[in-house]
Amino acid sequence: MTVTAAPTPTSALTANLVCMASMMIWAAGLPAADLVIPLLPSEQLAALRMALAALALLPIWALVEGPGAMARVNWLKGIAVGSLIGIGAWCLILGQARGGAVTAAVISATLPVVGMRLEILLDGRKITRALVIGIALSLAGGLAALDWTGGVSLGLGAAFCFASVVVFTIGSRLTVTAFPALSPLGRTALTLAGAAIATAAVAGAQVGLGTPPPSFANWGWPEVLAILAFSVGSLAISQVLWIMSVERLGIGISALHINAAPFYVMVILFAMGRGWSWTQAGAAALVGLGVLIAQGVIGGRK
Repeated sequence: MTVTAAPTPTSALTANLVCMASMMIWAAGLPAADLVIPLLPSEQLAALRMALAALALLPIWALVEGPGAMARVNWLKGIAVGSLIGIGAWCLILGQARGGAVTAAVISATLPVVGMRLEILLDGRKITRALVIGIALSLAGGLAALDWTGGVSLGLGAAFCFASVVVFTIGSRLTVTAFPALSPLGRTALTLAGAAIATAAVAGAQVGLGTPPPSFANWGWPEVLAILAFSVGSLAISQVLWIMSVERLGIGISALHINAAPFYVMVILFAMGRGWSWTQAGAAALVGLGVLIAQGVIGGRK
């Protein structure tokens, strides 16, 4: 089935702004993640993050749409689709742990290519010159925005990161297509609950195999606020906005926005007293140009 209807110029602008907001909020959680990542094993951190995000959205879903909305959904399907989101997040942590942050960022820049490939295979999207140029500019901007001082480690780390991209892309698309009757809030709450169950199962299995259980003895308010920013903000709120944009723009066009994330992180750090990078600012402009060309806003698609 086709994910999106042809958007009007006004709705396309709104959807792009929503997608930008999703990426900004997601990027805002990355500095917070630096504080909590050393405190827990990756499987336990992923499970805690997914659980907090789901617990934040489920009551809001029940309050906005009524408890009956939660009772009518297919929870087994929601858990299955959500598991893809959770597994994707877990694979990204594994890849970054083995290949480094630059490797994770470089491989994540392939998200638009994977998303467009899915739409070509499943939705019959046609490859156009504007689409190719837009993807190329977005990839170039994303790569230019990265800090390359640490180099790139390939191999197993890159393989995990690419697996994360593929699984997350499929999971995001299915979040829209598998639940056509649900609102973006309902879709996100349902699938994040599934993601929480999947990652909790992985973390539980790790503990069963000898990994020490989580300890929060050394956690204070800074760590608590950081995990809330990383889960409720950077995952729950960001994911709702992301699914809204995927519904209107499709997974391919929405994915182009992810390559501006390094710029958003730089802006956040600049507000916290770090330096400004004109290279990253120019790279973000390149990503934005690619998004506009891919959608025909620049280049005159009729």
